[in-house]
Amino acid sequence: MTALAVDVGGTKFAAAAVGADGEMLARCELPLRGASCPEDRLSEVIAEITGRVPAGRIEAVGVGSAGPLDLQAGTVSPVNIPGWRDFPLVGFLERLLPGRPVRLAGDAQCMALGEWWRGTARPRTMLGMVVSTGVGGGLVLDGTPYLGPTGNAGHIGHITVDPHGPACACGATGCTETFASGPGMVGWARDNGWTGEDAEALAAAAAGGDPLARRAFQRAADALATAILTTAALFDLDHVVIGGGVAAAGPILFDPLRQAVARDAGLGYLRRLRVEPTRLGRDAGLLGAAALVLPVPARRASCT
Repeated sequence: MTALAVDVGGTKFAAAAVGADGEMLARCELPLRGASCPEDRLSEVIAEITGRVPAGRIEAVGVGSAGPLDLQAGTVSPVNIPGWRDFPLVGFLERLLPGRPVRLAGDAQCMALGEWWRGTARPRTMLGMVVSTGVGGGLVLDGTPYLGPTGNAGHIGHITVDPHGPACACGATGCTETFASGPGMVGWARDNGWTGEDAEALAAAAAGGDPLARRAFQRAADALATAILTTAALFDLDHVVIGGGVAAAGPILFDPLRQAVARDAGLGYLRRLRVEPTRLGRDAGLLGAAALVLPVPARRASCT
């Protein structure tokens, strides 16, 4: 069986043809910037895959999208794609590839499932996080991805970590995303006198010892630690895996994050928590999207 996996992020779209064994037969990724509209870019990415792997071989479509989303309606409203509000993503993909079942989940939920399937030793309870343009999360509980009734379970980027913090694009205040997303970190650094351009430059400055850039990463790490420990306290997590553009900074983020988790983990069962970078990198979300529709052993997705 071959699945078409689709990953809808805030700044890029990716797709891949994935076999039942997890082998990626073809992969394409394009930035959203420069597209006349998001639908055109998504069609372009998928056409690249079906041009390399005949569409007749593709039996089902799994898609992970930035949220929020509505599983029942098959719609998505990614915070960082303003043109998509209640966009009928499932219906759009069904029209592109008629006759194939389409299954939708959050992009970070797919990242978590991909890591659980192909990247880790299958911990019993796991949180997967994407820390990038936004901050998302997905849960695997007792070996089962937990999506929730609407498909938004695990959306850790919108846990409030400071009720007096910055306003968030979601409409709330002090969300994890306002502190730890790339734009959130860069915005704070610029407000405090940093003159760089983006999160990649901020990470380079922090690696070079710039005190303000390091403070931006410490601030992000503290917010992430609060959100992670809140989630771990609720779900008794074993493992946290983090990917995304900001997480690519490596020790600049993970060293202060692990220190903050160790500092603030008061309960004994929280102190066993492991926090690690993704092993699968940018492929985790695509593999997880494929796993939504492939016969992955010992896994059944829960929507309740």
